[in-house]
Amino acid sequence: MQKRSLFLALAAGVFIWGFGALDARAAGVLVPLPSTLDQFVVPNGSGTFDSNGNWTTVAAPNETETFSGFTYGTSPIGSPPVPADITLREFHAGNEAGLTFSGAFFAAAGTTVDYSISYVVTAPTGFLINDAVSSGVFSTFNGTGSGSIGESIIDPTTGLTVATLEISKPGQTSDFVTFPGLNSILVQKDLILVGGSNGASISIFNQGFSSTGVPEPASLALLGIGMTGFLAFRRFFKRTSVA
Repeated sequence: MQKRSLFLALAAGVFIWGFGALDARAAGVLVPLPSTLDQFVVPNGSGTFDSNGNWTTVAAPNETETFSGFTYGTSPIGSPPVPADITLREFHAGNEAGLTFSGAFFAAAGTTVDYSISYVVTAPTGFLINDAVSSGVFSTFNGTGSGSIGESIIDPTTGLTVATLEISKPGQTSDFVTFPGLNSILVQKDLILVGGSNGASISIFNQGFSSTGVPEPASLALLGIGMTGFLAFRRFFKRTSVA
């Protein structure tokens, strides 16, 4: 009877730990890619779309990352494309894995449109995200227009910016940065299109990340607790069998 009680206690502990690990994803539903941005954001009544939506995953070479907490906004409010017209696909390039955004982001001649997109990237327990790559191709239709995507990578626990990237035309259409490893990062993208004489657009831009497997303190503590429990059970069963 005592053996059964100990076994049930151990099983309950494992269940509670597993439930807690999934809690971060409990706010929404897993949406397979490809899909559209409206599946991940919901309108908040002020012309923008907030983070109370769903989440998705992308498999990297050595782990699977979770993408959640998407937001989307435009200035002027209501500028196309709407979230339903923005497609999200998996992006892969070497060890980098992430998202490709596709949509008709456009500023007509003589106008400026500012788009904001943000989301949270989370690696599995024991992995730390430590670099990011951004790329895209702008069109200015042989005019004087310009475009840029500035990006901040933020530590969600402190609110501090740990890295920045920028792609632009004229300028460079890809950027890469490394930063101290974090299990979770907040990505804030600011896309600005200046129409100039003939308009400006970007229809596809990519975002990738890679991680390294470094045991976190919590993982090491969990491993230690597990080993301690295993040894305790082993001693208990030895004593029981001898008796």
